Amino acid sequence: MLEMRNKCERCEAALPPESKDAFICSHECTWCRACTEGPLDGTCPNCKGVLEKRPVRVTK
Repeated sequence: MLEMRNKCERCEAALPPESKDAFICSHECTWCRACTEGPLDGTCPNCKGVLEKRPVRVTK
């Protein structure tokens, strides 16, 4: 199961499971939209992998 980390690893912005602004790499490192599109330029600084939109998990 995908680990849904709840904050950006760079700026610590809140990223709850239902957030549409979360991005991940294949290792599930988690980044917010501002960091992904800004200083990270779409690349994970940990593994150098491509950052993709994280799926949304609906909470009840």
